[in-house]
Amino acid sequence: MTTTPFEALACPLDGNPLQRRDGAWRCAAGHSFDIARQGYVHLLPVQHKRSRDPGDSKAMVAARRRFLEAGHYRPIAEAVGRAVLAQAPAGATLRCLDAGCGEGYYLRELARACEGAVGDDRALALVGVDISKWAVLAAARRQQAATWVVGTNAHLPVQAGSLDRVLCLFGFPVYPEFARVLRPGGELLMVEAGPDHLRELREIIYPSLKAPRAVDDTVPESFTLLSCETLRYAIELDGAEPIADLLAMTPHLHRASAEGRERAAALESLSVTVEVRLKRFARDT
Repeated sequence: MTTTPFEALACPLDGNPLQRRDGAWRCAAGHSFDIARQGYVHLLPVQHKRSRDPGDSKAMVAARRRFLEAGHYRPIAEAVGRAVLAQAPAGATLRCLDAGCGEGYYLRELARACEGAVGDDRALALVGVDISKWAVLAAARRQQAATWVVGTNAHLPVQAGSLDRVLCLFGFPVYPEFARVLRPGGELLMVEAGPDHLRELREIIYPSLKAPRAVDDTVPESFTLLSCETLRYAIELDGAEPIADLLAMTPHLHRASAEGRERAAALESLSVTVEVRLKRFARDT
C-alpha cells in the first residue's frame, strides 16, 4: 500500500481549485501561495486568525512529539488505522484528511502501517491541516509523503466532496465543513476523551474533579453513526519529562492553578488511565 500527497486543495480566498506549479499553489483568479522550503503551504488568511500566532506553540508541539513518539498513544493510532481502512475496496485510493493534525503523528503512523501491508493494492492520499504553523512545520519535516497545510477547520482549504476520510482526533469538529469536503458515503472518524481519560493526572492538578459530562450521543446533521468503541488502558510514565510533556500537550496546562502545576512537576512517576471513544460516521448520500 502506497502513500501520496493529496492534491485537491482549494483557495482560501475564493474557493477555486488550486494547482501546484513553480513552487506554489495557484488558483485561476491569480491568488498564489508559496510552498515553504520544508514542504508545507500556508492557507490561513489573516481574517481567519484569532491571534497573531494561533494554535499550539513551538514548546507544546515539541512536548507532544516526544510523548507520542514514545508510543503511549500507539493503541489509539492503531485503532484509527483499522477504522480508516474498514470497508475500503481493493484498488481504491483513499483520500484522507487529518483536521487538526498537530505534528503529524497519526498520519505518519497510518502511512507506516499501510506501507508494511504487502500485496495491498490500495493507496492513501494524505493531507494534514492545523492552525499552528509550528505543528505543520514539524509534520512537514518528518514526512514528505503527504500534503501539509496551515489552515483552520472552520474553513478547510479543500475542494468539496474530495475526501473519503476525515479524522478529528482530540480536535475541534466543524461538522458542516466536514460534510462539505467528504464525498457521499465518506467517513468521519472522531476520537474523544472518555470520562476517566487522564484521571490520575487531573486528580493531582485540580483541587477536585467535576462530575463527568453526560455522554453526547447526538449524531451530527448530514451524518449517520456507523460504530462507537471505547479504548481503555493504563500507561506508566517514569521520570519528570514524560509527565511534563503529557501536561503540556493538553488543555489542562492552562486550566490548572500554579499549585497544581507544581504538584505535577514534583512527580517522578505516574500511572495514568487512557480512555477514549472512537466514533465512525458516514456522510449521508
